[in-house]
Amino acid sequence: MKKTKFAPKLKLKIVNFVFFLIFLQSGNASLPLSSELSLAPMLERITPAVVNISTEGKIEMRLSPFFNDPFFRRFFDVPNQRMSRKTQSLGSGVIIDAKNGLIITNNHVVKNADEITIKLSDGRSFSAELVGRDADTDVAVVKINGKNLIPISLSDSDTLRVGDFVVAIGNPFGLGQTVTSGIVSALGRSGLGVAGYEDLIQTDASINPGNSGGALVNLEGRLVGVNTAIYSQSGGNIGIGFAIPTNMASEVMEQLVNNGKLERGFIGVKFQDLTGELVQAFSLNVNKGAVVTSVLKASPADKAGMEVGDVITVLNGKEITGATNLKNRLGLSKAGTVIELTCLSGGAVRTFKLLIKSFSDALKAPLYDRSLFAETVVGPVGASSPLYEKVEGAMIVDVKSGGPLWNAGLRKGDVITGINGFKIYTVEDLLEQIDETETRTFLNIRRGNQSARVLIQ
Repeated sequence: MKKTKFAPKLKLKIVNFVFFLIFLQSGNASLPLSSELSLAPMLERITPAVVNISTEGKIEMRLSPFFNDPFFRRFFDVPNQRMSRKTQSLGSGVIIDAKNGLIITNNHVVKNADEITIKLSDGRSFSAELVGRDADTDVAVVKINGKNLIPISLSDSDTLRVGDFVVAIGNPFGLGQTVTSGIVSALGRSGLGVAGYEDLIQTDASINPGNSGGALVNLEGRLVGVNTAIYSQSGGNIGIGFAIPTNMASEVMEQLVNNGKLERGFIGVKFQDLTGELVQAFSLNVNKGAVVTSVLKASPADKAGMEVGDVITVLNGKEITGATNLKNRLGLSKAGTVIELTCLSGGAVRTFKLLIKSFSDALKAPLYDRSLFAETVVGPVGASSPLYEKVEGAMIVDVKSGGPLWNAGLRKGDVITGINGFKIYTVEDLLEQIDETETRTFLNIRRGNQSARVLIQ
């Protein structure tokens, strides 16, 4: 077959015409267009909402155990004070609330920061205050006091489709504001190790170091995601970038602004993906959902009547696509709120209403009245702890003076990392392992840089 060849100018006109049709289909015909198709009118309107962020801070350096020996320190003239290293980082952010000067960015851009500087596209610079940050979603919010700020409009990221055109705006390699374009390559990416709660947008729009915290927008100029990571073996862009969906980022931002942190709770279930093998084995008439693998005694799920083997298919009216999707949505639900779960239970469709409980109430159930942990309050390792983002486990928020844990030397702020040989990653792990009766219990504890194994009896 003979191949048709087009002159370069004709090729350009054909490409421009195709993009023109796409642009019209996107519902943007009302936006001003130049004689040559361009994203410039839209970008001129929204780029002032994207800022450059630079930070300075310090982190404590981990020393060899030899430096803890006083003789070693004197012999080699090692100073007694803790050693630290100065840190700097560059990133981006997006103005969400101009009236209050609120800017959303990534947690990894501002963590360890003592000083945060925001530079606007018009050249103005501001010192920023950290409002709050959450490592599990990699979202942070900072605040500046400035006039005539321009915010960006938010889009419903749940309506995003694979193939939609998107534009990434940020500050790659510290070069200054840069714009790249591409499409949405995939949705709902997880298991990447970027954050604890992942439901990421994948795009081939060029995202490079320094783009973190910047804007991913649609052709209307509305924010669909916050750029957060790239997949690369060289450190540079290879066409695989990731962004946090706007809906997730805005929910986290709301809690950070209101509380300075996320107040996650628990319902007391563990679950896994509904696989094809399970669908066949139990002759289920659904192919998406999350299968309950354990139910914690005296938990909200247990009180509601949920059982092992229930298949959770809907949360608050929205379909559950899998275990990760359910984990993400539960993780954004605040303690004290009521959720509605639709489950396939014993061949019948059942609906459960559960009150999400605070971790501070976890050990107040009658189940633990005779436990060694009675009148102890535990919770996740929070941002106020020096072990935040460093150690996984359950942190002691409060401990009764004169009780078994107190007498064994445990104090507020200690992190339980193991119990009777079982590794503890979350509060739920600890609750599952706590014995109802007063029995000898071994705990692995982290306090600062020290680890210990403690007997509770």
